[in-house]
Amino acid sequence: MTLRVLTPEGTAFEGPVDAVWLPGSLSSFEVLPGHAPIISSLDKGEVIWKAAGVKSAIAIRSGSMILEDGLLTVCAQVGS
Repeated sequence: MTLRVLTPEGTAFEGPVDAVWLPGSLSSFEVLPGHAPIISSLDKGEVIWKAAGVKSAIAIRSGSMILEDGLLTVCAQVGS
């Protein structure tokens, strides 16, 4: 699965990932490779991803995400 994190400033991250944790509007959730297509709004929190066994994160204020054909795109306002 490929994660692409887009912000008003540009692409904050793009690359292959093993898992992504997202701050959904109703609750946090995890997306793994092979997940069914999904669209969700995102609330304030952290987008966390694991790639090659290493976790990384970016703080967001709000945003949305879409997963389709193995590409998870997050569009977000960054900041804590």
